[in-house]
Amino acid sequence: MDRLEHIFQLQRKFDEELIESRGLQYDLSTWLQKETLAIVAELAELLNEVNFKWWKNPKEINYENIKGELIDILHFFASMCIKIGMDAPEVYERYIEKNKENFL
Repeated sequence: MDRLEHIFQLQRKFDEELIESRGLQYDLSTWLQKETLAIVAELAELLNEVNFKWWKNPKEINYENIKGELIDILHFFASMCIKIGMDAPEVYERYIEKNKENFL
């Protein structure tokens, strides 16, 4: 199985179990808002790891923490893709197209 497809499969399973176990019943628009906010929150956590506060003394960068925050973002990204009907092959194809465009 393709690795990205496997990530999407695992995320779908997690989302289904979470929705059932917590009785979460939101419409698509609300889900997208919640997951967008979750990504923003994870990005803020990532910012704290990369010394963006130029007015403070920099701390040693912890690359393991950075990797963890990036994976948290990936979880919510994959979940949003699944909810709007975008599967791993479509993500790949759209990425390739956008990558080509970026080089123009």
